[in-house]
Amino acid sequence: MIGGLGMAELVVILIIVLMVFGVGKLPELGGGLGKAISSFKKSVKEDETKEIADKGRKEA
Repeated sequence: MIGGLGMAELVVILIIVLMVFGVGKLPELGGGLGKAISSFKKSVKEDETKEIADKGRKEA
């Protein structure tokens, strides 16, 4: 169970996605989603690094 969704719900969602986007578009969607997630993680990491650097400057 992922986030309150059971196997049946996930199968229904997958079928709907397949009907809307088609089988050919799924790799593009997956790649785009992967790039978005990695970009988000990178920006969060940069933000944390910037906060630590700013905090160090204020203390000095």
